[in-house]
Amino acid sequence: MHRRSFTPAYSSWINQVERWFAKLERRCLERGVCCSLDDLKTALEDWIKVWNDEARPFKWTKTADQILDRICR
Repeated sequence: MHRRSFTPAYSSWINQVERWFAKLERRCLERGVCCSLDDLKTALEDWIKVWNDEARPFKWTKTADQILDRICR
């Protein structure tokens, strides 16, 4: 019997949020040194503004069936 795991309907949305926070960490937080909470807030707001000005949608490179097949192997 071939068993498939249950994937919640919201999981793809959560994965996109996780990717966004990973980019935030790599491109904003890892490179900067903030000496105060105000510095951190300013750095985050500046990065988010740049992100929003240049935003492009994330693109899936595999179909849902390809992803599920790999998980089930």
